[in-house]
Amino acid sequence: MSITAGNYTFGAESGRLLVHTTRTGLGAKAGHDLTIEVTRWRGTAVVDAADPANCSMTVEADAGSLEVREGTGGVKPLSASDHAEIERTIREKILQVRKHPTIMFRSTRVDGTAQSFRVEGELTLVGVTQPVEVQGSLTDERVQGSATVVQTRWGIRPYSALLGALKLSDEVGVWFDVGLVPKL
Repeated sequence: MSITAGNYTFGAESGRLLVHTTRTGLGAKAGHDLTIEVTRWRGTAVVDAADPANCSMTVEADAGSLEVREGTGGVKPLSASDHAEIERTIREKILQVRKHPTIMFRSTRVDGTAQSFRVEGELTLVGVTQPVEVQGSLTDERVQGSATVVQTRWGIRPYSALLGALKLSDEVGVWFDVGLVPKL
């Protein structure tokens, strides 16, 4: 079945929204590249395959729902307590979820084809709204895509440890794979 023109919903029940971080600095070998999943999120899409300019998308995510799924590299594997500490740091220090509980994306322009499209939009993160671009593709009932978020554009100082010898890269990758559900 292919996607037809119409209104759709999607979210954690129909797909995955992942964040990928990488490490840098002199102490990079001590750290881990992380795969973090957003576990509570939802979105809506208006699809018009004949005219991409009529398409739109919104996504809302619970900033406190990020969970570490994998840590690669490093001198030792991540423990359960490491996972909990990373998640606490993300919630309290990086995303400040008490002040900014929601992450929001709203499209402003869509162009391309179903096989290769580009969505320009505004991402609100830690109370700051900046433009971001999403690249994606639509195959049968699945939409896949990615974007790069440069943390400092939103006023986020990338995490560092070991007196700055171990740092998170400023660029964070966001990847999604979702099934669209017709809106009733």
